[in-house]
Amino acid sequence: MDYFLELFLGGLTRGSIYALIALGYTMVYGIIELINFAHGEIYMIGAFTALIVISVLTMMGMNTIAILVLAGFIAIIYSSAYGYTVEKMAYKPLRNAPRLSALISAIGMSLFLQNYVLLAQTSDFLPFPNLIPDFQFMEPYAHIISSAEIVILITTTIVMILLTVLIKFTKIGKAMRATSQDKDMAQLVGINVDRVISVTFIVGSATAAIGGVLIASHVGMINFYVGFIAGIKAFVAAVLGGIGSIPGAVLGSLILGWTESFATGYVSSDYEDVFAFVFLVLILIFRPAGILGRTEKYKV
Repeated sequence: MDYFLELFLGGLTRGSIYALIALGYTMVYGIIELINFAHGEIYMIGAFTALIVISVLTMMGMNTIAILVLAGFIAIIYSSAYGYTVEKMAYKPLRNAPRLSALISAIGMSLFLQNYVLLAQTSDFLPFPNLIPDFQFMEPYAHIISSAEIVILITTTIVMILLTVLIKFTKIGKAMRATSQDKDMAQLVGINVDRVISVTFIVGSATAAIGGVLIASHVGMINFYVGFIAGIKAFVAAVLGGIGSIPGAVLGSLILGWTESFATGYVSSDYEDVFAFVFLVLILIFRPAGILGRTEKYKV
């Protein structure tokens, strides 16, 4: 029973991280109906930014909790700036171009950011310090769930709540919903669509940065390629739940996380990454719109 709970909670943690990244995919798609394939690299840049900040603050002798919070905050700001830049460079100039042009531009931006970090850092895995302290009340359950996983689950829940409040109850959130429904009509009623799209990229990049810092601290190492794998899995989760649907992105992420965790525990860890792609193929065959997605019908 303990082993089952360990796998269940481990899958919940994985799913939470995938959800933080998948939210960026699904929000951008919901607004401009395009996939930001550079989103995984934003996640990776957030983790590297935090590592650099942690190294500097550690030499200054700051408290570990303060270091983690400050590193996370700076990573969010820095990654959000990158997300904003990606939108301005790779998407805005191609707003009225064929969809394939924007897709190729996003893939090019992804490759550029990968190689940029590779040249700026190294191709080797770098150790990432675990600054999340062990909670004493968790000691009897340490074999089932770690303190880092508890922090990841709590942080993800808070982010989901804040994102829901942002979209449902704020002015910019209402503008996002209006833009996702009909960009032309949104412009007619005075909504600055370009600003809404930029804010969407910024918010999605911020959630990805949070995921990057948390998972890097939990796993204990990073390299320039981690964003690609995490990005692909988060994309699969978004498609599984229904691309463009925020609840769908969360549901798809949790399902993928549990599937990987149980399959790794009961089958083999050698095929961990295979399950994500098997899921993608199956969902595209049997439910192209995703679990919570709605199939749209077009009149010809």
